[in-house]
Amino acid sequence: MIEAAMLWNEPNNKSHWDPELDPEWAIFADTMVRAGNAIHAINPAVTRVLGGMSPIDPAWVQRMEARGVLDAVDAVAVHGFPLDWNLWPIHAWPEKIAEIEAVTDKPIWVTEVGVGSFGAEEVQVFGVNRTAELLIGRVPRIFWYSLYDLPQSWGATTRHREAEGSSYYRHFYMGLIREDGTPKPALDDYAKVASDMGLMQWFHYEDPRLDEAVAWMKRLGTKKLRTGLSWADSFRPNALDWFDRQMEAIADFDVTVTFCFTPEHLGPGKHHTSPPYEPQQFADFCAWMIDRYAPAGGVQAAAEPALEVRA
Repeated sequence: MIEAAMLWNEPNNKSHWDPELDPEWAIFADTMVRAGNAIHAINPAVTRVLGGMSPIDPAWVQRMEARGVLDAVDAVAVHGFPLDWNLWPIHAWPEKIAEIEAVTDKPIWVTEVGVGSFGAEEVQVFGVNRTAELLIGRVPRIFWYSLYDLPQSWGATTRHREAEGSSYYRHFYMGLIREDGTPKPALDDYAKVASDMGLMQWFHYEDPRLDEAVAWMKRLGTKKLRTGLSWADSFRPNALDWFDRQMEAIADFDVTVTFCFTPEHLGPGKHHTSPPYEPQQFADFCAWMIDRYAPAGGVQAAAEPALEVRA
């Protein structure tokens, strides 16, 4: 079932929101306020989570509060990868959480935390265990990123290979399972804490790994899953069939579903990081998805609602 809806992903990171087109996050704030209110109107029991910030930045949270965003959400999320990209040590996790707690009374969720095996698989083993020690019991939700390595042939489309250099290639080694389907040593360590630490696994459009991933998560004892439904993907052929299949497959987990990615034709940047021309269109997409997959009363909608803007 869907227990939470996450509004965007890493909005203070240029890989997910274009700061040149919206340098003050004014359009972002308007978009998220509309989306949060739209979700609440459909089902007030769904927890609304402000998309996981990366980097962890209390000043950005204060900016969002000043623009009314925190009034439209129930929790604030953070992402951290201290052994791969962040400029702080893994032992600083409690301090980073405290930085955000100091500027908001909203619960803080860690919706992505991970350690890759790019350097050595033993490092990832350490990362799983140390993360569990530091965060279980400290925050209400933790999602390990990720179950699978990103296939090399797919490319890290939300990243910047030219700007990141060797750091770009770390994105392909964040999973607990290798691209060829074989488990890494850290998978056994994750299994020990799977009931307390969820998984974040984004399923790409018509992702061939979906059924196998569900089987793995059930075998591991994972209870909570964070994934996404892409606004941009909703314009692909047979998108709704794919969304239905994905959501049916993961129905046994407590799901945090992330809504993000601007369709190219609906934003001035012609890219998934672009702010939309019409913020209400994103809110309508979120309302449509909640009405279809987490309606109040638990009866899923059978058809696409009239509020969805498809132009």
